[in-house]
Amino acid sequence: MPRRILLLEGDNAQGKTSLLEAVYFFSTFTSIQSSNDRQVISFLALEETLPVCRMVADFSRSGNNHQIEVRLILEQNGSQNGLRFRKEILVDGIKRSAHQAVGLFNAVIFLPYMTRIIEGGPEERRRYLNLALAQVVPGYAKALSEYMQTLNQRNALLKQIAERNTDISQLNYWDDLLAEKGSFIHFSRSKAISEIELLANQIHRTLTNDQEILQFSYQPALFEENSSAKLIETFQNTAQIKDYFLETLKKKQREEILRGVTTIGPHRDELRFLVNQIDLGNYGSRGQIRTTMLALKLGELEFMKNRTDEKPVLLLDETLAELDHKRREQLLQAISEGDQTILTTTDQKLFSPDFTKHSTIWHIQQGVIRT
Repeated sequence: MPRRILLLEGDNAQGKTSLLEAVYFFSTFTSIQSSNDRQVISFLALEETLPVCRMVADFSRSGNNHQIEVRLILEQNGSQNGLRFRKEILVDGIKRSAHQAVGLFNAVIFLPYMTRIIEGGPEERRRYLNLALAQVVPGYAKALSEYMQTLNQRNALLKQIAERNTDISQLNYWDDLLAEKGSFIHFSRSKAISEIELLANQIHRTLTNDQEILQFSYQPALFEENSSAKLIETFQNTAQIKDYFLETLKKKQREEILRGVTTIGPHRDELRFLVNQIDLGNYGSRGQIRTTMLALKLGELEFMKNRTDEKPVLLLDETLAELDHKRREQLLQAISEGDQTILTTTDQKLFSPDFTKHSTIWHIQQGVIRT
């Protein structure tokens, strides 16, 4: 990668966003935009006998050079649709699972549609947290995967108990496992949200000339409705959260058997963003939401750097287009003082001459990059 700042210029639909998505894929090993990873494989490759997508990244971490290779493969397996999807990850030539490889390369990405993190449903905000924390919290990705598997098993058992009058004591095993994994996720989220909020608020105040104060409202789905969400901050460790989790599961056991679903836990967490105590998801203007997303992403960048002592790559897609002149200048100033960044644009004139002077500029046309 040349220089610290790379400016990728090209018309619409030439492949700029695809490049950013490919870079980000190495940080989480899942698609940021597609509903499933098999959609990452080019539709042109589907015409081949063995459809494959192969991505390779060379990067430096702690002064050491590494290579990650990802292979997404659709192969014949004799089933009804005839194809089985398989993902292979190699780190320095050695096969690794996604849980083992995640966190080796860190990146923060901002695509225009990501304003739905604020405007969309709670699942968007949970996914945002999961992708960020999986990169820097050891064991988070594995715990989340195991939690979701346990949740599915427990829900199936709840339905079975209601329909067939199965022995209720069978819930004890799944309750304990759910509380163990869930308490780690709750604890990790609570700590991370507090850290990102502090960093993002400082950046947000700079972007708004100290006119607006950004706050996060974390609402863990662990407590009774009349309990304060701040209660989670009083817990000193995951063991205390697990005990509370188990206690609450016992209280809600009858209700959950009747409903056939687990009603508490990190799979139902909520996170709200407030500016001057106004909920942006309900009342935020387009400009406020855009500015908050920038502050959130730059705060996330600093959070990752603080947690790992490594500098994540910042990926910004058409970020300047909807900002006014003042906020555009402030953002470019923040980027100039930051770490390695890749920006895309259709109009190089949005960037100041001084900024482009200190950047490497590449051009992309029909998926081909010209340096």
